[in-house]
Amino acid sequence: MERIEHHASFDGWQDVYQHDSETLDCAMKFGIYLPPQAANRKLPVLYWLSGLTCTEQNFITKAAAQRYAAEHGIIVVAPDTSPRGEKVADNEAYDLGQGAGFYVDATEAPWSDHYRMYTYVVQELPALIESSFPASQRRGISGHSMGGHGALMIALRNPGRYQSVSAFSPIAAPTQVPWGQKALAAYLGADQNAWKQYDTVELIRTAKEQLPLLVDQGLSDEFLDSQLRPELLRSTCADAGHPLTLNLRAGHDHSYYFISTYIGGHIAHHAVTLNR
Repeated sequence: MERIEHHASFDGWQDVYQHDSETLDCAMKFGIYLPPQAANRKLPVLYWLSGLTCTEQNFITKAAAQRYAAEHGIIVVAPDTSPRGEKVADNEAYDLGQGAGFYVDATEAPWSDHYRMYTYVVQELPALIESSFPASQRRGISGHSMGGHGALMIALRNPGRYQSVSAFSPIAAPTQVPWGQKALAAYLGADQNAWKQYDTVELIRTAKEQLPLLVDQGLSDEFLDSQLRPELLRSTCADAGHPLTLNLRAGHDHSYYFISTYIGGHIAHHAVTLNR
């Protein structure tokens, strides 16, 4: 593992590391913010999953999260969104291939050789963080858009592994919208039953742990009705009795202007549980 960026920020350090991933069979980068409290003790970790076309850079440079992470004493880890490299399969479309891993473990060629972002996020990355940094095993997870889908889905599929979860503008029901249908068909094949294990709305119906969900959604988001469908999340949670706080924010779009406006509240939400 090699540190390739090192920046002072709010009395802590915003770093970027590169390492060789066994799960993805390629070099991967992740951003990690170490707040000042990390100099003295182990801290909980919030994992942030970014959206389509993003790398680790989008969140660490645009979300303004470091201030709040320092305030609450939380390490924040932001991995890249997919495997990358010349030998890694890709597609000319922005919503498939490199930059669009969808946080699934692909089973179809050519994607199955490298696209195992689910296992990377759930197992390999936390093991690396907890063995290499002053990080405890108390974990939260959050994300935006494709990453919001990833955060909610991963928390629901792994009861007890995460103490808190939240999302901005998540793809709530990928089996029912074009982004998700395209990616899931490519990565997992034609069997739509296999898709359901990566669909938040489907998972809520059979969830064994009722971890409270915090979701913020902009009402001026250009993808609101076609790709995100928060009404499906709300109705499914209501039917299942699953705790959900869904904040619909007037005037806000799909950008990091939206995320940076409300990231402080999300980190405070995670801190309540992570620092307990």
